Amino acid sequence: MSYSKSLDTLNQHIADINGKIDVSFEFFPPKNEKMENLLWDSIHRLKVLKPKFVSVTYGANSGERDRTHSIVKHIKQETGLEAAPHLTGIDATSEELKAIAKDYWDSGIRRIVALRGDEPKGYAKKPFYASDLVALLRSVADFDISVAAYPEVHPEAKSAQADLINLKRKIDAGANHVITQFFFDVDSYLRFRDRCASIGIDAEIVPGILPVTNFKQLQKMAAITNVKIPSWMAKMYEGLEDDQTTRNLVAASIAMDMVRVLSREGVKDFHFYTLNRSELSYAICHTLGLRPSL
Repeated sequence: MSYSKSLDTLNQHIADINGKIDVSFEFFPPKNEKMENLLWDSIHRLKVLKPKFVSVTYGANSGERDRTHSIVKHIKQETGLEAAPHLTGIDATSEELKAIAKDYWDSGIRRIVALRGDEPKGYAKKPFYASDLVALLRSVADFDISVAAYPEVHPEAKSAQADLINLKRKIDAGANHVITQFFFDVDSYLRFRDRCASIGIDAEIVPGILPVTNFKQLQKMAAITNVKIPSWMAKMYEGLEDDQTTRNLVAASIAMDMVRVLSREGVKDFHFYTLNRSELSYAICHTLGLRPSL
């Protein structure tokens, strides 16, 4: 098949999708007024795409938790979107976590992203895993619970198999959905999805998509999170340190290609790590046929 013919086929497939997918967007609590304005601008720009939900990340201290709680409630009240707070089990007692969960439920929040959280240095408490948090949330109310997965293996996991068994434990505890860490090697996601199916994980494995506008920052994040950066990707960002416009175009191009391939492989849900910016996520969703619904 000629290049032109294969491109036509791929683009026709995208046209056939015509918005028959679900997307979700992740935001983080802003630290100042300027960042808060950017956050709300992004939420309002993306809400017209009717995301399945939006999530708000969470830092491991009570101040961060309060900000997350406030933003999630505000999003729900102001936009009507389903808003899902991240919740970690590492820095609160079981009773505190139950109280937080009950407060969310009473505020009309029905979806939670349940995570273990990063253990601080010198952490001496009994381990409390994401599967424990899922079980605790299930004991409080009938939440719709998402958990994290790592196509390229969690950096602290003893092995890929141990990591997979841990994910199965979270599903068995009552989690409904799986959202992956960001990745750039599509094959690693597809292999991971197959391995999940092989051990009886029947929840959808939603790919986390990160449009990369700052490659240097990505390299630092990838080193911590055990994400492989393909050599072709490094080449694409070469010489663009002082050229934000071109970096944005490269970021959108890479993410769109990933979404095209994944959609051909039957993926119907995509979770976008927005970094509180709307432009690239909006552009990618537009190519998938999602149109404003005011």
